[in-house]
Amino acid sequence: MDYVVIVAGGKGLRMGSDIPKQFLPVNGFPVLMHTIKRFKEYSTTLKIILVLPKEQQEYWHELCKKYHFAAEYQIADGGETRFHSVRNGLACIPDDETGVVGIHDGVRPFPSIEVISNCYETARTRKAVVPVTPVVETLIHLNADNKSTTVPRQEYRLVQTPQTFDIQLLKEAYKQPYREDFTDDASVAESIGQSPTLIEGNRENIKITTPFDLLIARVLA
Repeated sequence: MDYVVIVAGGKGLRMGSDIPKQFLPVNGFPVLMHTIKRFKEYSTTLKIILVLPKEQQEYWHELCKKYHFAAEYQIADGGETRFHSVRNGLACIPDDETGVVGIHDGVRPFPSIEVISNCYETARTRKAVVPVTPVVETLIHLNADNKSTTVPRQEYRLVQTPQTFDIQLLKEAYKQPYREDFTDDASVAESIGQSPTLIEGNRENIKITTPFDLLIARVLA
Protein backbone atom coordinates (compact mmCIF):
# COMPACT_ATOMS: atom_id res chain seq x y z
CA MET A 1 0.00 0.00 0.00
CA ASP A 2 1.23 3.49 -0.86
CA TYR A 3 0.80 6.57 1.32
CA VAL A 4 1.43 10.28 1.28
CA VAL A 5 2.00 12.31 4.44
CA ILE A 6 1.03 15.91 3.71
CA VAL A 7 2.56 18.24 6.29
CA ALA A 8 0.66 21.50 6.77
CA GLY A 9 1.74 23.29 9.90
CA GLY A 10 2.55 26.78 8.66
CA LYS A 11 1.46 29.88 10.55
CA GLY A 12 1.63 32.37 7.69
CA LEU A 13 4.18 34.68 9.33
CA ARG A 14 6.05 35.44 6.09
CA MET A 15 2.72 35.78 4.31
CA GLY A 16 1.74 38.60 6.67
CA SER A 17 -1.67 37.04 7.21
CA ASP A 18 -3.64 35.99 10.26
CA ILE A 19 -4.81 32.97 8.28
CA PRO A 20 -2.25 30.13 7.97
CA LYS A 21 -0.94 30.00 4.41
CA GLN A 22 -2.27 26.50 3.72
CA PHE A 23 -5.81 27.85 4.16
CA LEU A 24 -5.51 30.93 1.95
CA PRO A 25 -7.73 30.84 -1.16
CA VAL A 26 -6.30 30.21 -4.62
CA ASN A 27 -8.86 30.39 -7.43
CA GLY A 28 -11.78 29.52 -5.21
CA PHE A 29 -10.31 26.88 -2.89
CA PRO A 30 -7.80 26.84 -0.03
CA VAL A 31 -4.24 25.93 -1.02
CA LEU A 32 -4.34 22.69 0.96
CA MET A 33 -7.36 21.44 -0.95
CA HIS A 34 -5.52 21.93 -4.23
CA THR A 35 -2.63 19.89 -2.83
CA ILE A 36 -4.82 17.00 -1.72
CA LYS A 37 -6.69 17.01 -5.03
CA ARG A 38 -3.43 16.70 -6.95
CA PHE A 39 -2.52 13.50 -5.13
CA LYS A 40 -6.03 12.14 -5.63
CA GLU A 41 -5.57 12.81 -9.33
CA TYR A 42 -2.38 10.75 -9.24
CA SER A 43 -4.05 7.80 -7.51
CA THR A 44 -7.51 7.19 -6.07
CA THR A 45 -6.15 4.36 -3.90
CA LEU A 46 -3.31 6.37 -2.34
CA LYS A 47 -3.76 6.66 1.44
CA ILE A 48 -3.52 10.29 2.53
CA ILE A 49 -2.37 11.33 5.99
CA LEU A 50 -2.82 15.02 6.68
CA VAL A 51 -0.72 16.46 9.49
CA LEU A 52 -2.20 19.59 11.05
CA PRO A 53 -1.61 21.36 14.38
CA LYS A 54 -4.39 20.58 16.83
CA GLU A 55 -5.38 24.24 17.04
CA GLN A 56 -5.97 24.37 13.27
CA GLN A 57 -8.01 21.21 12.86
CA GLU A 58 -11.40 22.67 13.77
CA TYR A 59 -10.92 25.51 11.29
CA TRP A 60 -9.93 23.00 8.60
CA HIS A 61 -13.11 21.00 9.22
CA GLU A 62 -15.13 24.19 8.89
CA LEU A 63 -13.45 24.90 5.57
CA CYS A 64 -14.22 21.38 4.35
CA LYS A 65 -17.91 21.92 5.11
CA LYS A 66 -17.89 25.35 3.48
CA TYR A 67 -16.29 24.09 0.27
CA HIS A 68 -18.02 20.68 0.28
CA PHE A 69 -14.60 19.03 0.30
CA ALA A 70 -15.06 15.31 0.90
CA ALA A 71 -11.72 13.69 0.03
CA GLU A 72 -10.78 10.72 2.20
CA TYR A 73 -7.79 11.19 4.49
CA GLN A 74 -6.60 10.60 8.03
CA ILE A 75 -5.55 13.45 10.30
CA ALA A 76 -2.48 13.36 12.52
CA ASP A 77 -1.45 16.01 15.01
CA GLY A 78 1.35 18.39 14.11
CA GLY A 79 4.48 18.36 16.24
CA GLU A 80 6.98 20.82 17.62
CA THR A 81 9.00 20.79 14.37
CA ARG A 82 8.51 19.45 10.86
CA PHE A 83 10.53 16.39 11.91
CA HIS A 84 8.09 15.64 14.72
CA SER A 85 5.10 16.28 12.44
CA VAL A 86 6.38 13.78 9.89
CA ARG A 87 7.06 11.27 12.65
CA ASN A 88 3.45 11.66 13.86
CA GLY A 89 2.21 11.09 10.32
CA LEU A 90 4.34 7.99 9.87
CA ALA A 91 2.98 6.61 13.13
CA CYS A 92 -0.42 6.31 11.41
CA ILE A 93 1.03 3.72 9.02
CA PRO A 94 0.99 0.14 10.36
CA ASP A 95 4.44 -0.98 11.49
CA ASP A 96 4.40 -4.00 9.16
CA GLU A 97 3.20 -2.07 6.08
CA THR A 98 5.16 -2.34 2.85
CA GLY A 99 5.14 0.02 -0.10
CA VAL A 100 6.12 3.63 -0.70
CA VAL A 101 5.39 6.72 1.36
CA GLY A 102 5.71 10.25 0.06
CA ILE A 103 6.27 13.26 2.31
CA HIS A 104 4.89 16.45 0.82
CA ASP A 105 4.60 20.09 1.83
CA GLY A 106 0.96 21.12 2.15
CA VAL A 107 1.72 24.48 0.54
CA ARG A 108 3.10 22.91 -2.66
CA PRO A 109 -0.14 22.45 -4.64
CA PHE A 110 1.40 22.05 -8.10
CA PRO A 111 3.59 18.93 -8.33
CA SER A 112 2.94 17.48 -11.76
CA ILE A 113 1.29 14.07 -11.98
CA GLU A 114 4.32 12.90 -13.97
CA VAL A 115 6.71 13.96 -11.20
CA ILE A 116 4.59 12.34 -8.49
CA SER A 117 4.42 9.11 -10.49
CA ASN A 118 8.16 9.11 -11.19
CA CYS A 119 8.89 9.66 -7.50
CA TYR A 120 6.75 6.71 -6.40
CA GLU A 121 7.82 4.31 -9.13
CA THR A 122 11.52 5.07 -8.72
CA ALA A 123 11.31 4.64 -4.94
CA ARG A 124 10.12 1.04 -5.39
CA THR A 125 13.63 0.06 -6.38
CA ARG A 126 15.85 2.94 -5.24
CA LYS A 127 14.32 3.29 -1.72
CA ALA A 128 14.71 7.08 -1.46
CA VAL A 129 13.86 9.66 -4.13
CA VAL A 130 13.98 13.46 -4.19
CA PRO A 131 12.67 15.71 -7.01
CA VAL A 132 14.98 18.61 -7.82
CA THR A 133 15.28 21.45 -10.32
CA PRO A 134 18.37 23.25 -11.67
CA VAL A 135 19.55 26.55 -10.22
CA VAL A 136 19.02 29.13 -12.97
CA GLU A 137 20.45 32.22 -11.28
CA THR A 138 23.95 33.03 -10.11
CA LEU A 139 24.74 31.83 -6.59
CA ILE A 140 26.95 33.69 -4.12
CA HIS A 141 28.34 32.29 -0.88
CA LEU A 142 28.79 34.73 2.00
CA ASN A 143 31.81 34.00 4.16
CA ALA A 144 31.99 34.56 7.90
CA ASP A 145 33.60 37.95 7.33
CA ASN A 146 30.70 38.84 4.98
CA LYS A 147 32.85 38.61 1.85
CA SER A 148 31.14 37.02 -1.13
CA THR A 149 32.31 34.30 -3.48
CA THR A 150 30.47 33.17 -6.60
CA VAL A 151 29.93 29.40 -6.61
CA PRO A 152 29.30 27.15 -9.65
CA ARG A 153 25.51 26.84 -9.85
CA GLN A 154 25.73 23.65 -11.93
CA GLU A 155 26.87 21.86 -8.79
CA TYR A 156 23.64 22.72 -6.93
CA ARG A 157 19.97 21.81 -7.17
CA LEU A 158 16.75 23.14 -5.61
CA VAL A 159 14.92 20.51 -3.61
CA GLN A 160 11.18 19.88 -3.85
CA THR A 161 8.62 17.43 -2.53
CA PRO A 162 7.16 14.81 -2.60
CA GLN A 163 10.22 13.03 -1.30
CA THR A 164 9.40 9.33 -1.53
CA PHE A 165 10.76 6.37 0.40
CA ASP A 166 10.39 2.72 1.14
CA ILE A 167 8.03 2.74 4.12
CA GLN A 168 10.17 0.54 6.35
CA LEU A 169 13.30 2.57 5.56
CA LEU A 170 11.71 5.88 6.53
CA LYS A 171 10.08 4.49 9.65
CA GLU A 172 13.49 3.25 10.77
CA ALA A 173 15.11 6.61 10.00
CA TYR A 174 12.53 8.49 12.06
CA LYS A 175 13.26 6.44 15.16
CA GLN A 176 16.29 8.70 15.67
CA PRO A 177 16.25 11.66 18.03
CA TYR A 178 15.66 15.03 16.39
CA ARG A 179 18.68 16.99 15.15
CA GLU A 180 18.77 20.56 13.87
CA ASP A 181 20.44 19.48 10.64
CA PHE A 182 17.38 17.39 9.71
CA THR A 183 16.07 19.99 7.27
CA ASP A 184 14.02 17.56 5.19
CA ASP A 185 13.21 13.87 4.98
CA ALA A 186 16.14 13.07 2.70
CA SER A 187 18.55 14.38 5.34
CA VAL A 188 16.94 12.04 7.89
CA ALA A 189 17.34 9.07 5.53
CA GLU A 190 20.92 10.07 4.69
CA SER A 191 21.82 9.94 8.39
CA ILE A 192 21.24 6.16 8.38
CA GLY A 193 23.25 5.67 5.20
CA GLN A 194 20.56 5.93 2.49
CA SER A 195 21.53 8.43 -0.19
CA PRO A 196 18.55 9.64 -2.25
CA THR A 197 18.16 9.26 -5.98
CA LEU A 198 17.55 12.63 -7.61
CA ILE A 199 14.93 12.97 -10.34
CA GLU A 200 13.76 15.97 -12.31
CA GLY A 201 11.00 17.98 -10.65
CA ASN A 202 8.75 20.62 -12.21
CA ARG A 203 9.34 24.34 -11.77
CA GLU A 204 5.64 25.01 -11.16
CA ASN A 205 5.92 23.03 -7.94
CA ILE A 206 6.52 26.15 -5.87
CA LYS A 207 6.27 26.39 -2.11
CA ILE A 208 3.79 29.13 -1.24
CA THR A 209 5.31 31.17 1.60
CA THR A 210 5.09 34.84 0.57
CA PRO A 211 2.47 37.15 -0.98
CA PHE A 212 4.39 37.00 -4.27
CA ASP A 213 4.17 33.20 -4.24
CA LEU A 214 0.42 33.52 -3.77
CA LEU A 215 0.17 35.71 -6.86
CA ILE A 216 2.09 33.12 -8.88
CA ALA A 217 -0.14 30.36 -7.53
CA ARG A 218 -3.26 32.16 -8.70
CA VAL A 219 -1.84 32.16 -12.22
CA LEU A 220 -0.87 28.49 -12.09
CA ALA A 221 -4.10 27.17 -10.56
